Amino acid sequence: MSAPHRPDTPARPTDLDDGARPAAGRPSRRPQPIGPAWAVFGVLTAVAVWWAFTHAAAEASTMIAAFQPERLPGALASLLERGVVVQDGLTSLWRLLAGLAAATVVGVPLGLLIGSYRRFRWASAPVVQFLRMVSPLSWAPVAVALLGVGNAPVVFLVAAAAVWPITMNTAAGVAALDPLHLRVARTLGATPVERLRTVVMPSIRPFVMTGVRLALGISWVVIVPAEMLGVSSGLGYEILNARDRLAYDEMLVVILVIGLIGMVLDGLAQWLLREPGPRR
Repeated sequence: MSAPHRPDTPARPTDLDDGARPAAGRPSRRPQPIGPAWAVFGVLTAVAVWWAFTHAAAEASTMIAAFQPERLPGALASLLERGVVVQDGLTSLWRLLAGLAAATVVGVPLGLLIGSYRRFRWASAPVVQFLRMVSPLSWAPVAVALLGVGNAPVVFLVAAAAVWPITMNTAAGVAALDPLHLRVARTLGATPVERLRTVVMPSIRPFVMTGVRLALGISWVVIVPAEMLGVSSGLGYEILNARDRLAYDEMLVVILVIGLIGMVLDGLAQWLLREPGPRR
């Protein structure tokens, strides 16, 4: 005797899909992003804590007293009047882009070789792992000795910091490539250059973009101490210059400018390196 037929009962929503399925007759609601008001609230809270700390500890240290928020507009006006912020900022950005370009030129082909050829990957693994674990700033004395003072050693140190994220992400992209796509292209008579241009490069583009963005952040962190070695320009040099003049308020302004430029660079990298949307 067969069991009596029971109508299917709707599955009970769980915590994971709560809100994911709209009720009958109701339009679906997209999750609302965090409003900019919360970001403003976070900034104001940080400034309030900063103001309270610097005023509470002002008597204990003249340096901390110079970090009081109300002293920064005057310090910023002084730097802008002398043209320091704009000129040194542009100099640092030029060195950053030059080092990042050099790292891309080296890192992408190296990543292609590591990801494409197993024997090359095995042979290069010990050397690559060793070099990527060495701090780029460790090469500073070597860079100055070989390249002298000026822009060249700074660009070299930036490239030394940026090359490994690009290399490793490019190699990971090649390793994740579906070999069936390459077989189809080879069957259709595509040359190695055509397979690289039409199959490999479009497939690894997200990996390369991720590597470039990571390299950009690392390079911006490295360029500040790199500019404290044998150069007389750049935001890193300006920090030392303000410290030597005991202008701690100007030093803090330069630090804040470095952080703001870094945020803008990361936002631009996300926008420029984003995946192209579908055409309508």
